[in-house]
Parts: sequence; C-alpha cells; structure tokens
Amino acid sequence: MPKQKAPKLYTDEHAASGVAAPLPDIECWPNQFPQRDYWIEISSPEFTSVCPRTGLPDHGAITIRYVPDRLCLELKSLKMYLLAYRNMGIFQENAVNRVLDDCVKACRPREMTVTGEFTPRGGIYTTITADYVRGKTKRK
Repeated sequence: MPKQKAPKLYTDEHAASGVAAPLPDIECWPNQFPQRDYWIEISSPEFTSVCPRTGLPDHGAITIRYVPDRLCLELKSLKMYLLAYRNMGIFQENAVNRVLDDCVKACRPREMTVTGEFTPRGGIYTTITADYVRGKTKRK
C-alpha cells in the first residue's frame, strides 16, 4: 500500500494571513532636529493579535527604536495602528516585520529596529527582531 502524505497543518493561507490586511495610517510630524542622530524608543507592552492557525490570542510587547530623519512617528496614530492587530490573524514573525515595514514607510527613518517579545505559547518564549538601515541592501 502506498504511503499517504500527512495533511499540512499550516497552509500558505495561514502563512500569508494579515500580511496585506488594511490597517490605519501612521501619521508623522516634522523632526525639529534632523541635523543630528538621536534615538527614539516607543514601547507597547500590551500588543495582541490572533494566531491564524489556532485562533488563539497572542500577547506580547512591541518596541520600536529608530533614528528619525525628517519625520517622527505620531504616538496616537501609532497606538490606533497597533490596536488594529487585536483581532487580526497574523503570525508573530509577520506582525513584527509588518510593523517595521509600515513604520519605515510612514517616517523614512535613518535606522529602525522593531522587536516583539511574546509571552509563552506552550512554554516557549518568542522574541523577533527586524531591522532597517537606510541604504543597506537586502540580503539575497
């Protein structure tokens, strides 16, 4: 008898869930010190989203750390943006990378790092870090 393939637990639809979902715009305001490099760190300790496979909530902290250029992220709109993840099905890794991409698109910083530190799922902690440096080419 031929061996049957086990069904895929995680589908391509699970993997892509939330990556292109519509989210609120992140507003910005003019940086008053664009001539100097300085770091801004923003923490959201109550980030939540939903696992697209199980439908269970994911909880964690998102930290955005960046060197602004001409624009700085506006905090109220950033808060509304992050709250929009609350009922969205998206993997933790995708959420961190999506936050980075959307924040970079909004303010065009010189550098930015987004870190997601997620509470245990099955006894395993997950920390995801995604970086952006202007002018640095992407890995192949």
